[in-house]
Amino acid sequence: MTRPLSSVERSIQGRNDWLKEEERRSIERRGEIGRMEFWLRVTRSRIAKDVKAGRNDVIPGFTSVCRLFKLAVDKRAEGDARLWNHLMQYAKQVLEQHDPRH
Repeated sequence: MTRPLSSVERSIQGRNDWLKEEERRSIERRGEIGRMEFWLRVTRSRIAKDVKAGRNDVIPGFTSVCRLFKLAVDKRAEGDARLWNHLMQYAKQVLEQHDPRH
C-alpha cells in the first residue's frame, strides 16, 4: 500500500498534469507550432518569476541556450548536422532523466 501524497506532492502533480493538458491542447490547435509557442510562454513566465526572486542569472542562461540552438540550426543549414544531432541527443537524455511529465 502506498502512502497518500503530501500537499506539496499533490501540487507538483497538479502542475505537471496541467502542463501535459495545455501542451496537448496547444498541439491540437496549432500542431508543433502550438507546442513551441506554449513552451515559450511557460518559459517566459518562469524567467520573469526567477528575475523577481533575484535569480538574474536566468537571463544570460536562457540567452546562451538560444544562441546554442541558433548555432546548431545554422550549422545544419550549412550542411553540418553534427552539432544539431548532439544537441537533440543531449536534450532527449536530459528530458528522459529529469522531466517529471514523462
